[in-house]
Amino acid sequence: AVEEIKMNISILRISVRELCEQEGISAEQVTTIVEHGIARPHSGKTQQDWEFDTTTAAWIRKALRLRRDLELDWIATAMLIDLLRQRDWLQDENQRLRQQLERFLQED
Repeated sequence: AVEEIKMNISILRISVRELCEQEGISAEQVTTIVEHGIARPHSGKTQQDWEFDTTTAAWIRKALRLRRDLELDWIATAMLIDLLRQRDWLQDENQRLRQQLERFLQED
């Protein structure tokens, strides 16, 4: 018999208000970040109710830091964040494929 395994994963979330307080930014800046595709709320129908998971909040922090440090506009910041996400995904995929190859080579 095949047993079904269910994982109960809790996602840590941060509200717009908490994010604004922690990062010293306005709710309008969070809206701009969402409008440029840098982040997507995990939940909430209105801007006041938005919640972000902690991974997304980390990307928001990174975007704010890059924008400030490199004096980028929001479009350039969004493009850079997209490239960094792609790089992270490619690194993860490369590691996964290397592990598969290692297991395959050990089977011989």
